Amino acid sequence: MSPSAGGLVVFLLSVQVIQSQDGWRVNYDQTDVCAAKGSEVEISCDYTYPPGIRPSDIKDGFWFTKVKDGEPVDLRTDSGYSGRVTDGCYSDSCYLTIKDVRESDSAEYKLTLMTNKPGEKYTGSPGVTLSVTGLQVQVRRSDSTWLELTCHSSCVLPDRAEYYWYKNEEYFKRGSSLPVSSGSTDRYSCYLIGYWDQRSPAVYGPQRPSVSVSPSAEMLEGGSVTLTCSTDANPAANYTWYKQDGTSDPRLLSEEPQLVFSSIQSSDSGNYSCTAENQLGRKTSDFISIDVKYGPQRPSVSVSPSAEMLEGDSVTLTCSTDANPAASYTWYKEDGTSDPRLLSEEPQLVFSSIQSSDSGNYSCTAENQLGRKTSEFISIDVKYGPQRPSVSVSPSAEMLEGDSVTLTCSTDANPAANYTWYKEHEDSPRASGQIFTITDFTAEHSGNYYCEAQNEMGRSNSTLLLITESGVGRTTRIIHITRWTLVSVMLILLLLFCLWTRKKKAVISTTEPHESREAVEMDLHPEYEDLSDMAAQREDPEEQEDQV
Repeated sequence: MSPSAGGLVVFLLSVQVIQSQDGWRVNYDQTDVCAAKGSEVEISCDYTYPPGIRPSDIKDGFWFTKVKDGEPVDLRTDSGYSGRVTDGCYSDSCYLTIKDVRESDSAEYKLTLMTNKPGEKYTGSPGVTLSVTGLQVQVRRSDSTWLELTCHSSCVLPDRAEYYWYKNEEYFKRGSSLPVSSGSTDRYSCYLIGYWDQRSPAVYGPQRPSVSVSPSAEMLEGGSVTLTCSTDANPAANYTWYKQDGTSDPRLLSEEPQLVFSSIQSSDSGNYSCTAENQLGRKTSDFISIDVKYGPQRPSVSVSPSAEMLEGDSVTLTCSTDANPAASYTWYKEDGTSDPRLLSEEPQLVFSSIQSSDSGNYSCTAENQLGRKTSEFISIDVKYGPQRPSVSVSPSAEMLEGDSVTLTCSTDANPAANYTWYKEHEDSPRASGQIFTITDFTAEHSGNYYCEAQNEMGRSNSTLLLITESGVGRTTRIIHITRWTLVSVMLILLLLFCLWTRKKKAVISTTEPHESREAVEMDLHPEYEDLSDMAAQREDPEEQEDQV
């Protein structure tokens, strides 16, 4: 093994080992090598072979760490070592050089010798174990305000090793350890004097963390969102996530580098921050605002004032919902048609002086680009006093004594009105209820009537209604009916007499032979004689009147 160009970087951890088998022998200079990361390492050996094998029979020798399909993989063909490996064999000796060693190069390295006979080969096993490491600064807390830094390596370091300490890439002081104050923002590294040509990685507290959001586009409710906190710190920082809920102290959510919302909700909107912390310090990120977009919830409708609504009052209906972006509103009134009637496109529907015609069912719709929802109907019931009542009378024709008369009072009121009937100049009501019936009309019922409609909101009277008797009593009316009945009977009798007289004249004008027959026919109809007697009797009074 040989040192690197920059100085001694390899520690020999064991003595020379001789491996032999069937006359083959491989002598490795050491079985364990500890090397600094980034340095150059050389592993070497010599070998012997059985009698009967000539030097020219040894065709090749190569180094390997991996076996594939039962065959060793030549390091020269391993992509992990590309450009960093050189090897060779000469005068019964072989070597392997690895440049810029990495921690991933830590492995067991073996030499395989191949002869010119097909399938004949020999591997020196066990091989050489390479451990790649670097100096590390270890941090230990002394007390609440001070930390102690020490330089450490997994390789066995020489006794009485001395170190240089660097602060922010500049030489700071010499010593086996270094005390620093807690929360220091400086960077510290160490260097092993005379043995290591590289300083250890610097240790330092976290920088202010940054927060990234994925996806970075608009966040929709139900989507998957991941917040990632990252910072530069050594040792690596631990992370804590917080949400600012408007309280004095943010709420702790997670202690992972990532905060994952598998199905983000509107309630997840808010301000988030993360804290990065290691032994040397603690830093908190700026707040990042999470704005989850979602469609409107079902709107709610509030009424102001919430008490009973009286006609003429100022009334405001307010539509509200939860939506992001903010929803636009539309007001509708259900008029009994198939489609509600659009009233307004504002969050509030204002009636500066509400009227009875405004009573009905109202609803509002909330809409944004992510959805649309409609509220339940709210019923508006405007209270108002009675309008001037109207009165109708039935029957509407001339009323006679003994008739039945019905008066009906009607008005528009909310709540429904109660009705009372009065006669002019009388204090006591004649009746209550919407309908007033006089079943046996007499002269004393004649006069002026009106109705009063009343509810809790007010009262109103109708105009006067004049009801009069026709002036004809029941007795007089019966006499008239009887008289006209007699006249009708007399007219019928007179008509029958005229018909008989005409027939008689027709008989006289015929021949004599027919007279006896007619006489017989007359005898067969005695009722005609009665008619003639009645006619004669009726003529006598008429003649008497003429004489008078």
